Formats: sequence, C-alpha cells, structure tokens
Amino acid sequence: MSTTSTRVLVVDDHPIVREGIVAILASAVDLEVVGQAANGAEAIALLERLVPDVVLMDLRMPVMNGVDATARIHAEHPEIKVVVLTTYESDEEILSAVESGATGYLLKAAPASELIAGVRAAARGQVALAPSVARVLVAQMSTPDFPVRGSTANRLSGFP
Repeated sequence: MSTTSTRVLVVDDHPIVREGIVAILASAVDLEVVGQAANGAEAIALLERLVPDVVLMDLRMPVMNGVDATARIHAEHPEIKVVVLTTYESDEEILSAVESGATGYLLKAAPASELIAGVRAAARGQVALAPSVARVLVAQMSTPDFPVRGSTANRLSGFP
C-alpha cells in the first residue's frame, strides 16, 4: 500500500453522524479526513480547496441531495470517487446512486471495518458494495426487463 494517505470528505446532514464517521476513519492510519459538509452543495464548494480522493456521501440531505451532488462531482471531477453511505437500500435509490456515478454504496448499519474497507477499495478504483446492495443489483440485473439507463451497464461491469 502507498505511504500517502487517502483524502476523504465526509458529507452528511447530521453532525453527530459526521463526527462518528470521522472518528471511525481516524482509526485507519492510511485515511485522512480533509473536511466535512452538511449537504451536497457544501461538498461541491469544498472540492477545489480540499481535493479529496474519496467523498463519503449521504443520500437524503437538504439543499442538494446526494444523487445530484454525486452526478455533479462525477461530471466535473471524474477522478474523485464517491461512495454513498446511507440507511436507504431500496432498488430505486441504489440504481439512482449508481447511475449518478457512485463508485460504491454502503449502509450506515455496517461495521466500521466495512466502511474503512469500502473507502480503501474506492480509492484503489474498485467498487464498494454492501452485501445486501449487491444482492439488489444482481436481482435487478437478472430480470429480462432490467431498465439499463445511461452508463449503468458500464458502471456495473466494474462491480465484483
């Protein structure tokens, strides 16, 4: 593993959740939290100054939600990896996040080790998926009428 740290921006509208995520990530010597934002608009405003490698993005936030922010980050800064970190695991939310350019989709119910592993995987250009999310994606893709929109098929081809 490289001696440089992976720079992480944490985006969540709940301060206590952000602080908890920061504390978890601080336990990993190779991860550096470079900033926090309360919504997608704040995150986008911080990107140029903070230059994160990975953005941990909540989905439902005021001002600008995670899907819209992820799409904008993906369009303007494709080198920055966005990992969704949320409590929501509906088919629609998962597909929307992937279609917007998310590199991963993790659940807040996950153990700390899964969060750390997901950030590391995203930084290496790999996909980070919660097991239940992977099951949803596979089930959706297995249906004959799976609505592949935009670059979803290409994005999903990188999923292990």
